[in-house]
Amino acid sequence: MFTFSCPVSFSISCSSSNGNIQNHGDYRVNINVNGSSCTRRPIKHHTLLNEVGVKEGSTSLSAIQFLENGHISEEKIRQRIPRQKQLVDPYRQGLITERGVGYRQTVVVRSYEVGPDKTATLESLLNLFQETALNHVWMSGLLSNGFGATHGMMRNNLIWVVSRMHVQVDHYPIWGEVIEIDTWVGASGKNGMRRDWVIRSQATDSTYARATSTWVMMNEQTRRLSKMPDEVRDEISPWFIQKQAINEAVPDKIVKLDDKAKHVNSDLKVQFTIMLQQPKRSDLDMNQHVNNVKYVRWMLETIPDKFLECHQLSSIILEYRRECGSSDVVQSLCQPDEDESFANGVQQNLLTNKVLVGGNGRLGSLDINTLTYSGYTHLLQTTGETQNEEIVRGRTRWNRKICTGL
Repeated sequence: MFTFSCPVSFSISCSSSNGNIQNHGDYRVNINVNGSSCTRRPIKHHTLLNEVGVKEGSTSLSAIQFLENGHISEEKIRQRIPRQKQLVDPYRQGLITERGVGYRQTVVVRSYEVGPDKTATLESLLNLFQETALNHVWMSGLLSNGFGATHGMMRNNLIWVVSRMHVQVDHYPIWGEVIEIDTWVGASGKNGMRRDWVIRSQATDSTYARATSTWVMMNEQTRRLSKMPDEVRDEISPWFIQKQAINEAVPDKIVKLDDKAKHVNSDLKVQFTIMLQQPKRSDLDMNQHVNNVKYVRWMLETIPDKFLECHQLSSIILEYRRECGSSDVVQSLCQPDEDESFANGVQQNLLTNKVLVGGNGRLGSLDINTLTYSGYTHLLQTTGETQNEEIVRGRTRWNRKICTGL
């Protein structure tokens, strides 16, 4: 028999072994799932009930707002998901801004979020974007039991999926630095939602990074895109803000790479390909597909180490085409864009026009230090016996930095 406890700050009635009705008053009540018995021990605060929206003085289990199908959800008790709008979250260092509809969270850059140069990695920034977005929904009181899904979405078996993301980074936070992340949402067409972020230094108030994204809804059972139900629109539209972190009047389209990636110079054909990726269980999120942050790692692994030692990513655009599951086998392709320049006066005819790709997917004979690329085009696709299917198209832009490890 499965039992759990929840703190209760109201009078609750339950049957004792002799059939008498007892008022337990201000106690923590241990409630059996089948409701056949209960025990008690005193508590000192009523914090949890306030967070989940239970009113003091309720005398019936049916009055508890976190009941689901007649049973108390232990998960909600442990998570403390609020059913009402919260203005401040002391646990996550977050607060509601923008006249009650935006969200700001203060974050300290952790040691596991930085790379060898002690600056936060792009993957860490994307994880922070995802976490603050979820915390924003958490604070709104709209969060249901899904991965950022509202109550109306859960009733319609809907989940959020990202269709596009654009990130611009001017400066990377350093280890131990305190940063502030602002996020807000807005409308994107009839059936989509836009979410934006801005990262600032708390010490200098300098803007470090900006990001914008577009999200649509997918049916969790059929795995097909869905229109936004009116009840969901009514839930989220009061939170919409008409401003953008990145102004994209006409978003650029990313060309699709094929199996024969072409270089701007006909005598030099370069294609970076890594070994096939098999998604691991740890790559999946609560929506049972590969999390969008994992895609970025797979894309960047195709870029040679020597290039990464002398360059820092300044922007990335991602166009998501389909979801990826644990049974898919993924191939990652990457190609320099056509606007690269030759460094140190090296002429094209002095460069090798043949690239050797080793078993680890790294370049063999081409000296990357002789070239400076401003960007790359990326593609993640499934591969197998049938036709390849696109998962994500990407474009990255890079700035030169002081070379390391040379």
